[in-house]
Amino acid sequence: MSISVTGVSKYFGKQKALNEVSFEIPEGQIVGFLGPNGAGKSTMMKIITGYLPASEGNVKVANLAVDGNNLKVREKVGYLPEHNPLYQDMYISEYLNFVAEIYHIPRQKERIEEIIDITGLSPERHKKIGALSKGYRQRVGLAQALMPDPEVLILDEPTTGLDPNQIIDVRNLITKLGREKTILLSTHIMQEVQAICERVIIINNGVLVADEAASELEKGFQHNLSRVFVEYDRKIAPEKIIALQGVQNVSPKKNGFLVSVQGDIDIRPSLFQLAVENNLVLLTMTVERESLEDLFHTLTGKAASR
Repeated sequence: MSISVTGVSKYFGKQKALNEVSFEIPEGQIVGFLGPNGAGKSTMMKIITGYLPASEGNVKVANLAVDGNNLKVREKVGYLPEHNPLYQDMYISEYLNFVAEIYHIPRQKERIEEIIDITGLSPERHKKIGALSKGYRQRVGLAQALMPDPEVLILDEPTTGLDPNQIIDVRNLITKLGREKTILLSTHIMQEVQAICERVIIINNGVLVADEAASELEKGFQHNLSRVFVEYDRKIAPEKIIALQGVQNVSPKKNGFLVSVQGDIDIRPSLFQLAVENNLVLLTMTVERESLEDLFHTLTGKAASR
């Protein structure tokens, strides 16, 4: 097992940032680690990497106890924090050589060249880090995380502040790295999770609220709740729609209604029949399935904005 977290709690004074969190991540899996701001994601990631001690519970990385083997663990873990700390006045190769020295990497020149190639830094390799775009600085951060050839990568908001092209480039790089390494990826971008993560762990107020394969999590949620936008040629009292079997909520929208339905009921025939019974012409009827973003808002207790 690449990562094993058992009953981890973390206190900052009287504040409980994590409350008995447990999960396991096997080798070679890309896992999305989600939660609103202040949920405890960064704290959990810092505990896994050994930068913070847990108040309670145990963490293992590559079968090594994090609290008792921190230096050995850090050889197994590559960490890209949310605020990527870099030496702006160093050249890329100079900085990576500095990182290689810290890790006592053998064949340093060869390893640096390999990492520069893997992370796509070759076009900018002769620049100082301070002169790089945000996207290339993120690549430098990934390069330092990869230097010891870790088994596990912990990436905290790796695409924050990047433009759409840079986001795609970094996503592709993470996907490529995921073929050989276990990756725990914290992000607020739901499309990122859907694009590259095999599994989703959601944490809220320091408590784990979901842990499932990304496809199954969204599929199960979609199965239980859908929305139908309906538009007739004339006004109709929303109470008539609410009275239909399976309808949970009706929200007036411009020119129509957004009808929320719980369960397996297909509300479309009833909406059509309602039009027939009231001599209405059905102009529009479209189904909107709940997305992973909707699921996130539901599980973290926040109403999704429409």
